[in-house]
Amino acid sequence: MEHEFTKKIKEILRNNFGVLSEKVFIESPIIQYINIKTKSASKGSKSRGSFANLYAIYVLVEDYISKGFPETGEYTEYEGAIFTNLFKRQRELPFGQKLQNHALNHRMNQEFKKYFPTCDYIPILRDLKTNRYWFNENLLKIKVDGTDHNLAKAILQIIDTYVETKKEAFENFIRFCERAQKLTEKEIIGFIGSLVEPTVDARIFEIVSYSILKYYYHNQNVYWGFEIDKIQEDNLKLYKTGRTNANDGGIDFVMKPLGRFFQVTETVDVNKYFLDINKIEKYPITFVVKSSDTISTLERKIQEQAERQYSIKAIVSRYMECIEEIINVPILIERFEEAITQEYLGDILNEIIKQSKVEFSYEGDYDVSDYEEIVLSE
Repeated sequence: MEHEFTKKIKEILRNNFGVLSEKVFIESPIIQYINIKTKSASKGSKSRGSFANLYAIYVLVEDYISKGFPETGEYTEYEGAIFTNLFKRQRELPFGQKLQNHALNHRMNQEFKKYFPTCDYIPILRDLKTNRYWFNENLLKIKVDGTDHNLAKAILQIIDTYVETKKEAFENFIRFCERAQKLTEKEIIGFIGSLVEPTVDARIFEIVSYSILKYYYHNQNVYWGFEIDKIQEDNLKLYKTGRTNANDGGIDFVMKPLGRFFQVTETVDVNKYFLDINKIEKYPITFVVKSSDTISTLERKIQEQAERQYSIKAIVSRYMECIEEIINVPILIERFEEAITQEYLGDILNEIIKQSKVEFSYEGDYDVSDYEEIVLSE
């Protein structure tokens, strides 16, 4: 596989290995894996960055280099890196503040084996008893034309360059969002509309979905109370419950005072839907789906998968009844347009900026409160 960032990888390899660089690129499984994982570099901020697995590699290789093992050759005697140190280091890296432990523990190895099933080595080695970790040195050493070479320093350089590329793309995205307040209303609508297309990064989609739905429901009122003569009026309020794609078993949005749950997903895998339903003990849930398929098509796909998996109609019916509503991309656009008629376009844009900076731990010179009162230019 070759993509735009492959040129950068090959340039770094040339700087390290000269005329042997092309053979290093072709013959190294770990370089090939990193090449696969960096394909989003040229696709801008709206494409998913594969930081978790890359950072699992990074922190172990960094530990390997910092202790001088490329020079001493004594890695086989090393007692291993301490998990808490690796985990802490991951979270110090750009975009790494909310990473979980899954990549270090198993995901990176699983994915590597998926791409390279015939490779004799797994990248990350660990001792479950001591909770110590190593990077498989067999993947760091390569023999080209009879000469031994070590890839460790080149690997760090490649990942550093990828991170800088993604960071620059995201900073440009934030700046564009900030400048968008000076665009015409039509241009802003087109820009925000592009952020809910099925091809965008799932995190951006979740942020924009939340921002749109928050202000779509914002002006809707309900009347409730515990006593007939003490009924109160409330606006519907949508709350974002945590970071996107956190793998924390949580629910994405919660609405007060109705107690509605919302889950954002980019799949029509019935296992994912039913897992979310089970998480909240079959409480009704609304799914916001990153798909342009019609609601009837999405429902049919879920139903058909469920019927193949469960032979009891009553079980399928019980799960399907828990899907309170499905919101696809066309419905999201409709609700966006309705929120615009209520003059919430500026608020939606501000919310996207604020949530994006929080989500990506953006460290630019800003105060979240500054974005609460932005008013679109006339």
